[in-house]
Amino acid sequence: MLTELRTKVGKWIIAGVVLIISMGVFTPIAYADPSLGSKVFNANCAACHIGGGNVVQAQKTLKLEALQKYGMDSIDAIVAQVTGGKNAMPAFKGKLKADQITDVAEYVLAQANNGWKKG
Repeated sequence: MLTELRTKVGKWIIAGVVLIISMGVFTPIAYADPSLGSKVFNANCAACHIGGGNVVQAQKTLKLEALQKYGMDSIDAIVAQVTGGKNAMPAFKGKLKADQITDVAEYVLAQANNGWKKG
């Protein structure tokens, strides 16, 4: 009887582990939307960063070389900068939703990788 109980408990544990793993594997992933990012950028960022430039601090552009130089060439780094602000850049936490910030970060990095070319 004890062996039978151990077998049942073992099966339940295995089933639980499989369920937990499958939930992690099959959980839908939210993807950033660069087209929405473009709209957010134009409404909130373009005044200072038109065409990937920077009208406040000319050397800290959104061009790929500058992003790389300042360690801002990843979605996470851009999200952190937009969320918390730094120096002359204001924080957008509370003004923009987290998904909007992710969308704009995706847009900025895509544009940087494309040389901020139109179209």
